[in-house]
Amino acid sequence: MTENAAIGTPEDILAFWRNAGPKLWFAGDDAFDAAVRERYQPLLETLADEPHLLERGHPWETRPDGALALTIALDQFPRQIYRGTARAFATDPQARAVANRSLAAGYDQRVETDLRAFFYLPFMHSENLADQDRCVALYEALGNAEGLDYAHIHRDIIVKFGRFPHRNPALGRETTPEEQAFLDAGGFKG
Repeated sequence: MTENAAIGTPEDILAFWRNAGPKLWFAGDDAFDAAVRERYQPLLETLADEPHLLERGHPWETRPDGALALTIALDQFPRQIYRGTARAFATDPQARAVANRSLAAGYDQRVETDLRAFFYLPFMHSENLADQDRCVALYEALGNAEGLDYAHIHRDIIVKFGRFPHRNPALGRETTPEEQAFLDAGGFKG
């Protein structure tokens, strides 16, 4: 067994994520991005190539901590590893599929409260209004006021534009004048 054999297990991912904590999770920190890239890019690339994640699931989904680690790996790690590129969003459908199955199994209720929201973020990251509505409802039930504020911000953007304008450059989409005005006025940029 090599020194890095345990890297990429659910236990390793959750320990790494807990140790990073809220100050790094959403900070856009270059050093944290580099650490995630160095440690987990091979795992993410393997997961991204597994089409069964959309339909049948993954072996980690047989328990709450495994499903949570998988959701973090598919939803959060790409945002660190591929920040500013289309690949940052490439595994969003798989992350939502895992989150859907996890919520159906009640896994969100069986993980620690401060990590529970990572089952909800794939819906917040979606450009589908039904997913946004679901995210708002999940945060309302969670009772996390800050998370609920962000859920409303994301939902309101989808209601107004049908997509997240700040993603347009990375996804090669044309930005409308209304979207540009929103961004220029300090509108949410991810």
